[in-house]
Amino acid sequence: MVATKITGVMGGLAPVAAIATARPEPGIIVNSGRTSTASRVLMGACLGLVGPLLRTVPINRATIPIGAVAVDLLARLHPEPQGVEREQIKLDGFLMEMLRPAGGSRALRHGAVLYLHGGGFAVCGLRTHRPIAAGIARRTGLPVLNVEYRQLPGSIDASIDDCVLAYRWLLRHGADPARIVIAGDSAGGFLTFATAIRARELGLPLPAGLVGLSPLLDLDYRAKAGYVNVNRDAYIPLKGLEAVVHLGAEHEGPLDPALSPVNADLTGMPPVLLIAAEDELLRYDSELMVHRLTAAGVPNTLELWRGQVHAFMSIVPGMPESRSALGRVAKFVRSAVEPAQRARTA
Repeated sequence: MVATKITGVMGGLAPVAAIATARPEPGIIVNSGRTSTASRVLMGACLGLVGPLLRTVPINRATIPIGAVAVDLLARLHPEPQGVEREQIKLDGFLMEMLRPAGGSRALRHGAVLYLHGGGFAVCGLRTHRPIAAGIARRTGLPVLNVEYRQLPGSIDASIDDCVLAYRWLLRHGADPARIVIAGDSAGGFLTFATAIRARELGLPLPAGLVGLSPLLDLDYRAKAGYVNVNRDAYIPLKGLEAVVHLGAEHEGPLDPALSPVNADLTGMPPVLLIAAEDELLRYDSELMVHRLTAAGVPNTLELWRGQVHAFMSIVPGMPESRSALGRVAKFVRSAVEPAQRARTA
């Protein structure tokens, strides 16, 4: 296991209620200086346009397809990322693509990143998250498998099934689990942990590390109601999170707490890197997960970014803060996979 620095937001395992009602404790503030112009423009757009829109338009079976089309059209306006080669892969019911850095390793046995995109389990896909996946590939020199799992109005459980199938695909095609890191943003952060947990339940080997970027890790939206960042988040409304959970996890009855990664048995999980915006709603999830991981003896690091919005590094990967955050992700990935490489060559 990689010896990763354990950095929690608060010591010990705090009650959920205490985390929900208290002011967030200081974490590792990575960028204490001024924010970039691009970052301020993004913040303004989220506060002035995206946030009001998400707080006004209901999230339901009728609006999700419209939102998905709109997001995909916006993604088409961005140029294709440079410095990577793409290979499309079709599995039963969903698509994936392998992004290989030009001049980097092509063999999966040398290491790989399984990337699971965000979008509230409802929107986004290969195109929207190709830039961040390509950025990770270029920075790590490793192939990145970008997964377009099934989404709402299906179930979150079906999304997990697809991500586990993608992980199995990597293993079947020669990837060494000790050299695989699973990463994802927002809902993809949820799937990152859920995939590792489900894989262990199925008797599959665990990956070398897990990365959550503004991850959703606790589906219990009621527990977040008193959290101070409910009123600070630039665009994610608690009501929207409630709608997503209702569609994806409460459609057949009450929410099963076991579906949330924070409630799983985390003992023996690989090292974890969590990155969140200082004032975002889902900082709650990262704080709670840090407590649970630390109590389970799992090496973990939580980094907080000041003046940023939820999932900033996937929204605008080319922004200075995003580039820096992805550099830190790449450093974590390399630290996770290098011990396996040294063991292989010793």
